[in-house]
Amino acid sequence: MKTVQNFFLFCSGVEHSILDKCPSDRNKYMGIGATVFFTGVLAFFSSGYALYTVFESWWAAVAFGLVWGLMIFNLDRYIVMSMKSYGKWWRDWVVALPRLGLAVLLALVISKPLEMKIFEKEIQAELVSMEQEVFKQQEDKVQTRYQAQIAEQRAQIAALKTEIATKTEARDALVKQAVQEADGTGGSGQKNLGPIYRAKKAEADKAEAELAAVLASNQPLIVEKEQTIKNLESSIQTEIAGLQRSRYDGLAARMEALGRLTAHSEAILWASLFITLLFIAIETAPIFVKLISYRSPYDYLLHEHEHVFEMANLESVTLRNNTVKNKLRFDTETGAHLVMARITTEKALIDHKLKEKLEELKQRPYDWKLGSF
Repeated sequence: MKTVQNFFLFCSGVEHSILDKCPSDRNKYMGIGATVFFTGVLAFFSSGYALYTVFESWWAAVAFGLVWGLMIFNLDRYIVMSMKSYGKWWRDWVVALPRLGLAVLLALVISKPLEMKIFEKEIQAELVSMEQEVFKQQEDKVQTRYQAQIAEQRAQIAALKTEIATKTEARDALVKQAVQEADGTGGSGQKNLGPIYRAKKAEADKAEAELAAVLASNQPLIVEKEQTIKNLESSIQTEIAGLQRSRYDGLAARMEALGRLTAHSEAILWASLFITLLFIAIETAPIFVKLISYRSPYDYLLHEHEHVFEMANLESVTLRNNTVKNKLRFDTETGAHLVMARITTEKALIDHKLKEKLEELKQRPYDWKLGSF
């Protein structure tokens, strides 16, 4: 039991030497440490599930999930450990705002994979619909590539059949006129096989010959183009059958499915929202506990300990600065005095040498002839 307590205190980032002087704060920091620890555990399961959907390997999921969980645990521990109570609520909140923002971000990252696990059955059903949509899009793309060719062939077939139908109608009309002229039901109105009938019969025969020529020309083309359409349709079926039908269940696909579910189902939307808020509450709980709590004996002792160190450091730095400044002043002033003394001495020596030279010149008259002394 003692080991578990010490572990949770370690998770909270508390200083044991200071906490031993104020045992009343022990339970508070044990609760904070437990929250930090279980947040790391949830992060482990969340990332493990997310990575399993990517690698489909339990070993890889556990390894990467463990690394991620430890990273979140260490980050949460640092966030909580770095927060200190200054005794002024506005200052505490200003300092805590960046930490709260980071905690909310971590909560969103942790909650999303667990949401996908909670709604796994609904997501699987949605993934089936998404797979069908993807396959339908692939089939439509294949058909679109051949649609123009098929439409062109059918348009040509329709034109050929229209030409045959036109010739057939013209032939039938001329044959009908010839028959009516022969039996007296039309034309001249007299039953005979005279010149008028023979003229109309010739026109009908001519139309029959034209129809036969059109049939002989167009019918093979129609058969050929119908066979071309069948070949194109066969190619479409072959390509559709050869499409890769891989499972549509990756991490991005699951997130998209969850997004579609929340967009179409109000119940899932509210459930997802509450799960996210729950993780945000868990992640930010240690920070809010420190913000809403009064300054405890631990806070005062910690502030005193840090203040003593701060003052000792300030004293050491000040003494060192003064020593350096005094040494610089001593070296500067003594150096300047030494330079001035040397200059004065050199000037005196120069003056003395000049005087000696002048006296020597006075005692030795100048020889104008030799031009020397």
